[in-house]
Amino acid sequence: MHQAGMAISKHGLDALGLKNLGNVYWNLSVPALYEHAIRRGEGMLAKGGPLCVLTGVHTGRSPNDKFFVREPSSEGQIDWGKTNQAIDPKQFDGLLARMLAYAQRRDLYVRECYGGADPAHRIGVRVITETAWHNLFAMNMFLRPPAEDLADFRPDFTILQLPGFQAVPEIDGTRSDCAIVCDFRRKLVTICGTWYAGEIKKSVFTILNYLLPEKNVLPMHASANVGPKGDVAIFFGLSGTGKTTLSADASRTLIGDDEHGWGENSVFNFEGGCYAKVIKLSREAEPEIFATTGRFGTVLENVVVDPLTGLLDLDSNKYTENTRACYPLDFIPNASPTGIARTPENIIMLTADAFGVLPPISRLSPEQAMYHFLSGYTARVAGTEKGVSEPQATFSTCFGAPFMPRHPTVYAKMLGEKMAQQNVKCWLVNTGWSGGGFGVGERMSIRHTRAMLRAALDGRLAQVAAAPDPHFGLMVPSACPDVPAEVLNPRASWKDKKAYESAARDVAQRFESNFKQFETAVDGKVKQAAIRAAA
Repeated sequence: MHQAGMAISKHGLDALGLKNLGNVYWNLSVPALYEHAIRRGEGMLAKGGPLCVLTGVHTGRSPNDKFFVREPSSEGQIDWGKTNQAIDPKQFDGLLARMLAYAQRRDLYVRECYGGADPAHRIGVRVITETAWHNLFAMNMFLRPPAEDLADFRPDFTILQLPGFQAVPEIDGTRSDCAIVCDFRRKLVTICGTWYAGEIKKSVFTILNYLLPEKNVLPMHASANVGPKGDVAIFFGLSGTGKTTLSADASRTLIGDDEHGWGENSVFNFEGGCYAKVIKLSREAEPEIFATTGRFGTVLENVVVDPLTGLLDLDSNKYTENTRACYPLDFIPNASPTGIARTPENIIMLTADAFGVLPPISRLSPEQAMYHFLSGYTARVAGTEKGVSEPQATFSTCFGAPFMPRHPTVYAKMLGEKMAQQNVKCWLVNTGWSGGGFGVGERMSIRHTRAMLRAALDGRLAQVAAAPDPHFGLMVPSACPDVPAEVLNPRASWKDKKAYESAARDVAQRFESNFKQFETAVDGKVKQAAIRAAA
């Protein structure tokens, strides 16, 4: 086995059982990883310098292929069920043994990194990949330790990503040849059978979602930014709801675009990079993100490239709707150099309402905030998950159910307590459809959404008279600068008022049905805030 790289940790790979390897490349630079990736045929260079790769059959996450090893140290803390599936320890032992055998004689790439910008709460993560481009992905996405710390880097968790290895369901107890398995006893995550790099990113998020509540830190599937006066805003939302786009505001400093912790005195980014959807990306509407698609160091997943000119076709969904750009946070001009800011003044809960009946913006009471946090209503956007070809209504608890190992009420209770202690305002923003549901109405104007957010974050919208929505009880402002009045009222935006009433009742019924699972676990005030469908 030959080892090379900028800094090789003295805490090697033997402890994991990786032996008889080919070449092992440690913490290579961006140019070196490019050279390896292109020489090995892993991707191609596009105009401007991004590395373009394809991920094969898996162009999004595989939530049904995610497992936790059922072992004594974590068994009582995990909310077992369809989302958090268990795998038998002995079966995982066998799967891991075969993955280690697969790795023999193969070249591997090792990346040492941190998850969490706050030194008091971060974890050291070692990412071991089969390809150079996945290693570049990890380098972009996570925080980079100082060069002088690499030689003595000791990981708290290890991610072993071998996409070329396939699980055998009959032997391994998995659902398919793809498997993402987390073992808290071994402090190990294994990924096989999928080349989609997002599984690496979300594995670190899952680990922090398990660890941080015990430290009174709320882990959040949210972006965050800070205004010129130091006011912090948190944006909750699933993929495709606009977290990355709306938090990348030129007038505010970006803390991070997807994953954060909310401690007693600060909000801090978990990551060192961004993983943005780029399908139909607009140079005019999203200039900061658009610029990253033409830079050396960016990894583009499943984006169509002209092989002759190297030009990108960001409008094409030839491979998937879920085209992605992975780039370091400092590619965004107004990104925070520290990834840390003070506690928030405003929370924005983003939803892409496929039925087009929720108001584009509304004010939530603390109890409503907990209710909507537990509900996590949105639409699965095409391509975000395998098998989803068009938006589908869904409820994803905490706006991130696939990544929350503990019971949802653990996170919701923390949210309510922190909001009350710090007097935080909360807004529900619909970035979905207006004037009708999917296929009839149109996607909400990003220009209008940005105008509403500006008014909410600078305090103007809180001073405007508001009235409760008759179906959902949300306090809807009567006016907003730069937004037509009919846009603020979803019913007014529909031509067919009867169709609107029918769709609104249908969505209210969905809320009511979904929340039954939580009613015995929340207090009376949250129950009172729950949406009830009209008879």
